[in-house]
Amino acid sequence: MSGLLMGASFAVALPLAVVVYLVAGTSRRPLAIAHRNLTRGLSTSTPTGGSLESRGNGWTSFLRTVTPEREARRARRLLQAAGYPAGLTMTRVLAAKPLLVAVVGLVAFVVVETHPGLLTALIGVAATVGSYWLPDAVLDGRATERQTQLTRELPDVLDEMTIAVEAGLGFEAAMTWVATNGTGVLAEEFRRTLADVNVGRPRRAAYEALVARTKIDDLRRFVAAVNQADSYGIAMSDVLRVQAAEMRIKRRQRAEEKAMKVPVKVSFPLMVCILPALLIVVLGPAFMNLGDLMG
Repeated sequence: MSGLLMGASFAVALPLAVVVYLVAGTSRRPLAIAHRNLTRGLSTSTPTGGSLESRGNGWTSFLRTVTPEREARRARRLLQAAGYPAGLTMTRVLAAKPLLVAVVGLVAFVVVETHPGLLTALIGVAATVGSYWLPDAVLDGRATERQTQLTRELPDVLDEMTIAVEAGLGFEAAMTWVATNGTGVLAEEFRRTLADVNVGRPRRAAYEALVARTKIDDLRRFVAAVNQADSYGIAMSDVLRVQAAEMRIKRRQRAEEKAMKVPVKVSFPLMVCILPALLIVVLGPAFMNLGDLMG
């Protein structure tokens, strides 16, 4: 099949697929959004999942309409976990995916036309398909890095809150002091949590949202301990002191675990790259001299 015929088939199939998706997959969404807006405030239950959000206007509305809801939820979760780096929004991430596919597909098409072959075609198809998931991979890497920073900062922040509470401040006042004077990633999350509380969100719901955004087990246990202390009237200074000591122990254990993994990770490059060169440098002259002596 020639390149021109492939391009014509793609140009005909893509609009048909978009039309079918719009008619079959999203016809009931406007009615569901209208029903949600009309019944808002009549029920005390809070919707979960966030699948009935407004799609905006213009280009944003078109982009959100042609994007499957599963992909939109995945992009939202990755952005929250990554902390919205460089001012990225879900619209920009969703727009970057088809643009990358179009650019990489065009480059791959030109390369295949210039150097035809089965291997080149397979590499071009793989690169085109993989470019769609490239923004997700980048955001996932940023989210992992951010979670590592949060885990590393948590014991120090708990120590600061312990000192503030023992000095006479309340728990929320101590959190406000850390959020105001802190510069790390955890201070940003505390500022967002305090903003949720200030606008009228229940404290427990704000803490649960903090755990859902960060997805850190240590922070989840800390929030659970704070909620339990609030329910049973336990002194918050004792809870913070115990949690800070426990987090420091876990941080030291994680550092020791990483240190024990270093010899295993170094063994492969040592045997493949360093050891052969060392043997050549050390034993090479000896073998050369032995060859000269034996004629």
